[in-house]
Amino acid sequence: MSDTWVIRDKVFTKYLTADDIQSAIRTIASKINQELDGQVPVFIVVLNGAFIFASDLIKKVKIDCEIAFVKLSSYSGMESTGTIKEVIGLDISLKGRTVVVIEDIVDTGLTLHGFLKQINDMEPAAVKVAACLLKPDAFRMKFPIDYLCFSIPNEFVVGYGLDYDGLGRNSSDIYKILNG
Repeated sequence: MSDTWVIRDKVFTKYLTADDIQSAIRTIASKINQELDGQVPVFIVVLNGAFIFASDLIKKVKIDCEIAFVKLSSYSGMESTGTIKEVIGLDISLKGRTVVVIEDIVDTGLTLHGFLKQINDMEPAAVKVAACLLKPDAFRMKFPIDYLCFSIPNEFVVGYGLDYDGLGRNSSDIYKILNG
């Protein structure tokens, strides 16, 4: 991909390179390997956006683990609707387990907060969050992001699993919007 990318009516410029992303993932995978050594955590991947990040992260996790998927949606275009819609649910017991929720991006945190409440109702031993991106200026919740690759400004981004109206997920780099 070039340094700019036109998706529908928006222009994006390269923001984070694939090399930078992979380096950050190696760092958090190492932390997970150390902190969760001796446990068998369940990684819950939030689809659709987190699938690429989760794949790269899980390949670098060297401890025994399980993987599950859930699909949550609160976006329409470039705006969060604020309403969580669970499309695909969990089919495994989390009682007494260490859970690591893998998210592509956390902005307001409202969607993830609602999902974490659902997870905690399943009585896990511990719940942690791994995210590729966090927008601290938009974040309105109090829960920790235990494993984080990057904090970014409150700008719209695509690539590396992140989309704009369904397009733009297919890049190993992350791009930020030029014309909002």
